[in-house]
Amino acid sequence: MDRWQFTGHIAGAGTSGGTRLVLGAWDHSPHGPFADVMVEHPDGRRELLAPDEWVADFVSATYVFEDVRQVPVSVTVEDADWTVRAGPLHWAFTVGPRSAWGHLLRAVPPRLGRTLTVARVSDRVARVVMPGVRTLGTAGNDRLEWYSARDLHRITASTATWDGRDLGGLTDMDPPPQFGFSSTPSKPMLTTLTSTVRVPR
Repeated sequence: MDRWQFTGHIAGAGTSGGTRLVLGAWDHSPHGPFADVMVEHPDGRRELLAPDEWVADFVSATYVFEDVRQVPVSVTVEDADWTVRAGPLHWAFTVGPRSAWGHLLRAVPPRLGRTLTVARVSDRVARVVMPGVRTLGTAGNDRLEWYSARDLHRITASTATWDGRDLGGLTDMDPPPQFGFSSTPSKPMLTTLTSTVRVPR
């Protein structure tokens, strides 16, 4: 088994029109820096917006989608304001103060936090304090994945359009989107983390 690590951020938010958005913005990965967006449409259809074939293949082999689209994906960050452009999607959101859980996560030494042992413990805690969230699970194709969160901030504002159509105001992710074993917190959040995927050779 090989271990692939992806370090960066995951942002998740719902819209009042029923669309749920999950951004993965990875600063370090086996493929270099990249970003992708998982979209669950109001009718339940799950779509991946990926910047290239490698990302499309890897992410779609790890999570479940009805549609996979290769489009340019860009993320711009200016202070607390994030802007995401991915094909038909234009998403802008504002990151608020660190949450109480974010303060606790920052107290865990990074090297320790990335271990599978800590992931097993945090998975049990997450199931209780953040229903729907998992930090450890089977990621498809005999892959095991675990998340090591290091920080957590509330998303305080969000606007999104799809092909120019307004998707509605910011809402919770309830019910959680069904991309795979895990989900983002029900409250709109930006999580700083390392995702480790154990991949068969």
